[in-house]
Amino acid sequence: MAAEDDKNLVEILEDLNPVDVAKYMNFVSAPQASAIATFSGTTRDTFEGKTVLELRYEAYVPMAIRCIKSVCSSARASWNLHSIVVAHRLGTIAVGETSVFIAVSYVHRADALEACRCLIDEIKATVPIWKKEVYSNGEVWKENTEFLDRRHELGNKDVACCGKKAKIKEHKRLCCGTKVRVDDEGSQD
Repeated sequence: MAAEDDKNLVEILEDLNPVDVAKYMNFVSAPQASAIATFSGTTRDTFEGKTVLELRYEAYVPMAIRCIKSVCSSARASWNLHSIVVAHRLGTIAVGETSVFIAVSYVHRADALEACRCLIDEIKATVPIWKKEVYSNGEVWKENTEFLDRRHELGNKDVACCGKKAKIKEHKRLCCGTKVRVDDEGSQD
């Protein structure tokens, strides 16, 4: 676990601290990784026809950090990732600013991209960070659709990253091996 923690960087940024993309890209850079996949979640200016002024995030920080680290461990169980960064801001986030940043490094781009998507989906579904959207005509606390879609799975230790328990089968084709993801029911994606 200590070696895994050395290759994970999890930060909850409070009090107007911005996301330091250069710092995080430097953390995940490695000569053995040919791919770095990133996700940057920013505040948009409209939602369902309403003008968004800002987002406000709150969290119970110790639990949020613990949950994000658990999501990182789940991702590592599905992919042999080199490094992972997850940074999430709290407080007021203006339109156009980044509220969450994720970066992963891996040997292959397809897996790096898939792992990055898994991480943001899992974080939105499971981590206790709450978002309020502030509009020009009011405000509302938002529930993540990822949480609503997956709340029946929470606490189920048999479910891997992204709510799937999957195994990887190797198939050789020409000079490059391809991976086929097979879920529990045996269907192929």
